[in-house]
Amino acid sequence: MVGPTAAGKSDLGVALARALDGDVVNTDSMQLYRGMDIGTAKLTVAERGGVPHHLLDVWDVTRTASVAEYQHDARAVVDALLAAGRTPVLVGGSGLYVRAVVDDLEFPGTDPEVRARLERELDADGPGLLHERLTGLDPAAAAAILPSNGRRIVRALEVIEITGRPFTATLPGPVPVYDCVQIGVDVPRATLDDRIGTRVDRMWRDGLVDEVRALETQGLRDGLTASRALGYAQVLRQLTGELSEPEAKEDTARATRRFARRQDTWFRRDARVRWLAFDRPDLVEEALRQVTFDHADTGRG
Repeated sequence: MVGPTAAGKSDLGVALARALDGDVVNTDSMQLYRGMDIGTAKLTVAERGGVPHHLLDVWDVTRTASVAEYQHDARAVVDALLAAGRTPVLVGGSGLYVRAVVDDLEFPGTDPEVRARLERELDADGPGLLHERLTGLDPAAAAAILPSNGRRIVRALEVIEITGRPFTATLPGPVPVYDCVQIGVDVPRATLDDRIGTRVDRMWRDGLVDEVRALETQGLRDGLTASRALGYAQVLRQLTGELSEPEAKEDTARATRRFARRQDTWFRRDARVRWLAFDRPDLVEEALRQVTFDHADTGRG
């Protein structure tokens, strides 16, 4: 289940898992973090409706995200579910994490010296200059990474320096590891922008500021990944007085809308994704039909 943030993937994933006697496997990189609930729109236990969810709340906020580690853990979960006769339903909008599970991707290693040097540049100059450098070296990677996402910019530049190739060249065309059907939730841009604005307002109303305060005591500000998450980065700036609450909310909404466009572009490039309108009255039934028809038509389990 893929698509941009605020499209409604989580609820649809739960409905499909119920219908397929399956479990949900999280493919949202920020929902891996323990305690980051409101700002990531993580479903509550009640909203999960008794459907088991895997790879939620598995990392502390001080841990730096690693897609290679996630790949290892997620495939172990998927393989265990398949062995038990359960249907894994992958749900989330982190495109690289989705591909890390379903496709044959190998991720380049790291060079501590190169990484440390780039991180020093990030701390000294901010992500903007590094993003400009990435644009010159690998325009496709720069287009896919938010200019504010220093961690991912550093990783892309590190891979380029280590391998001598563009970062995007290390991501080959899709070679599936599992037989799967990818359903995309399609929301018109204007509608999605409105939904994002509503979600941001709800996040503040539901207590995002208090959530961030609690996570601060657990080291959120020191987390290279978690501290830069949408909403959390803005609240941290609000708490220091750098932004007022209205400014923090507006900056979150604006950045989330940009991010949603990048998500949509990423998934639209994959011809395997079958897009279904978010507001069709038979959305669950049609998604289920797509899955069951594909398996019946091909004879796959």
